[in-house]
Amino acid sequence: MKATRILTGLLALVLSVSALVACGRNGKDKKGGENRKSEIAALIATEPKSMDEATALHQKLMAQETAILSENSALWEKVFLSANKGSAMIGNGSNYGDFLLGTIDGAKDQFKADELKLLREGAGQIREIEVKLTALEQKYPGCGKKPSDSDMSVPAENGKPTEQGKQTKFPAFDGKDLDGNEVKSGTLFAGNTVTVVNFWFTTCSPCVGELADLEALNKQLAAKGGAVIGINSFTLDGNRGAISDAKNILTKKGVTYKNVWFDSKSEAGKFTSGLYTFPTTYVVDKNGNIVGEPIVGAITGKKQSEALQRLINQAIANSKG
Repeated sequence: MKATRILTGLLALVLSVSALVACGRNGKDKKGGENRKSEIAALIATEPKSMDEATALHQKLMAQETAILSENSALWEKVFLSANKGSAMIGNGSNYGDFLLGTIDGAKDQFKADELKLLREGAGQIREIEVKLTALEQKYPGCGKKPSDSDMSVPAENGKPTEQGKQTKFPAFDGKDLDGNEVKSGTLFAGNTVTVVNFWFTTCSPCVGELADLEALNKQLAAKGGAVIGINSFTLDGNRGAISDAKNILTKKGVTYKNVWFDSKSEAGKFTSGLYTFPTTYVVDKNGNIVGEPIVGAITGKKQSEALQRLINQAIANSKG
């Protein structure tokens, strides 16, 4: 699956399509399975005649993927959890449906026969959607890069600035980067005018899909004395396999900004484990204070990007104050 797609996810669960598309832990699908099959078939049979039509079709197909993953959320969470650190990575051009089918097959002993049937059917539908998405992206390059504002809405609290007098410290940590160098949160934050902290995991498609944008942001922030750091939830406790996989993905995507890990039992580790949606991005000022509400979901959409920039500006202003 191409990393430019920001709307799919190997999900524990998914937020509603109209809110944000990300790897999350809550969601319900309102459409029946049979209706979805016919809708998917109709969408796959559609041949757009322009970039706008291709973009709209791409978004509708991605929404179908999200609906599939949301419908039986508890089952998909088990699939997500079984996608261990040694799993084949997404973002390497392989079909996402095949990835899911392989993961399901590897964890088949955890499911009843009827559960396996549901999961395999859903993964099979995703595979068909992915074939169509690939064809669309080849014929209309860029059609899947960013959702339009009309098709994506951002919750009011997402990226909301900090209210006067309300400040929360980012959980302190003593960790290491993926090369084994020590990283202390206090020193890290104090050394930057602003730090954008991105939580992700290796098999989360929207997470991988925004890495290039985060790398570009890191270069922009460097000129202002700021930086981006990544925290891959799979790498907590220094899991060697997970670190290797994460470094592989980061290298392929050209990421140069620091990624760190720490003890899962630490306050920062508990904070990470408590996140309900991936990717999630926090903005921290040089005093270690979290600025505003987090950006939940990929930062690549226009509204998300604008909300993030407002928080960055506020963090820089805090650092000068």
